[in-house]
Amino acid sequence: MVYAVAVAIVILALCSITVYKAVGVKSKSDFLVAGRSLSWPVLVFTLLSSWIGAGSLLAGAENAYRHGFVALWQPLGGWVGLVLIAMIAGRARHFAQYTIPDLLEVRYNAATRVLGSIAIVISCTIITSYQFIGGGDILHLIFPQIPRTTGLYIIAAFVVFFTASAGMASIAYLDLLIGSLVTLTAIIAVPVLLSRAGGWSRVYHSLPATHFQVLGDYSIWGAIGLALPTMLLLIGNQGMYQKFFSARSESDARKSVIGWIVGTVVLETLLVSLAVIASTMLHTDRPREIIPLTARQALPSLLGAILLGGVFAKVISTANNYLFSPATNLIHDVYERFINRKSSERQTLIVSRLIVVVLGLFAVLQATQFESILKASLYAYTVYGAAVTPAVMAVFFWPRATKQGAIVSILLGTVVTIGWELTQQYGPVNARAVLGPIDAVYPALFCSVLSLIVVSLRTQESKIGSDEYRADSSRIAPG
Repeated sequence: MVYAVAVAIVILALCSITVYKAVGVKSKSDFLVAGRSLSWPVLVFTLLSSWIGAGSLLAGAENAYRHGFVALWQPLGGWVGLVLIAMIAGRARHFAQYTIPDLLEVRYNAATRVLGSIAIVISCTIITSYQFIGGGDILHLIFPQIPRTTGLYIIAAFVVFFTASAGMASIAYLDLLIGSLVTLTAIIAVPVLLSRAGGWSRVYHSLPATHFQVLGDYSIWGAIGLALPTMLLLIGNQGMYQKFFSARSESDARKSVIGWIVGTVVLETLLVSLAVIASTMLHTDRPREIIPLTARQALPSLLGAILLGGVFAKVISTANNYLFSPATNLIHDVYERFINRKSSERQTLIVSRLIVVVLGLFAVLQATQFESILKASLYAYTVYGAAVTPAVMAVFFWPRATKQGAIVSILLGTVVTIGWELTQQYGPVNARAVLGPIDAVYPALFCSVLSLIVVSLRTQESKIGSDEYRADSSRIAPG
């Protein structure tokens, strides 16, 4: 009963904040970037909550349950990426647009805007889809009479409602509540669970030695294969840039990164620790559910209920963020840019909300195609990281990149990732045997970066002579 009450309270809080913020949405700026009014404390928790969702709570926990602390390689990639983000957060806010494709068009051309939008829509709807899967699993744990698939549909309906109602304003303040709740609960839950498990010595001797080694039972390339997609997603993540665009000032954007670094390292380490400790107490054939199971079966009822409610809210929050991001692309980068340049504020808001609904349905469709959340997350991260991130990083760090180089880079990053994954799943048996041990991130990133460099250098002369290029990119060029 206490677990049902905790989830009911979370849902009530989410609905209340959403309705309150929806009343204040009067313009596109209010919907897409919260009127550029977010202070750095709000930014810290919305960045933290949008980053740590089912990928950490379910996929990362699944890896920790199976392999131990080597699972920290996956968030490690994000921690490295945060160092780069700290260097460009203020500059991103100074640019102050709405989306990553905005930035790509200013620096390159309209074709990169469209191609970047396609890659973002593909990857973000995949990420949204496995948030739906995770939410459905949690509902089933709390209410066994609700099948997991039905739970998935219920979560999808909630997310579409929250996202379509108030946009960024609702997302940011939902994240403030959720991020602080989950962080505080995890800090308390780990020592409590460790005590119930019999202390560190018992945990250490109950698990294979590889669970506590740097590489565990992974090769160095397998470990890097966990870290690299995460790093690439983070440093090119549109949701993150959109939050920087929503900041009250450049100073707020820079300060938020410091808090984000601290919060991410602490919370992701606690979640992996929670899963590893719980693996000595609980055994399941659905290891992605180990943290919700821990809250339900291994912690004191009140603490477990709060943690379960927080995990549920976290999945909702991340789904909101990754559904909102591609919706922003389609409305701002496609509809307003190419379909209806003279759309009114009212038309834009209506179309924005309709697009959220359509993308929500698309994400539900994709959710039926994935069995492993861990594999789905790495696939989505690679699509985004290999296709979008190299061109985005060149905006800030390599002034010699050209529009031709960016176009080829985005195309190859997307095509190689999707083609590699399709071949692994549906290709000839001999092809799957050859490609199987190799993560898609390696060939996709190699092709993307190499093409960006080679094509840019070969087309360098025409770019340097362009006065239009120098005028458009002066706001965001490196230096």
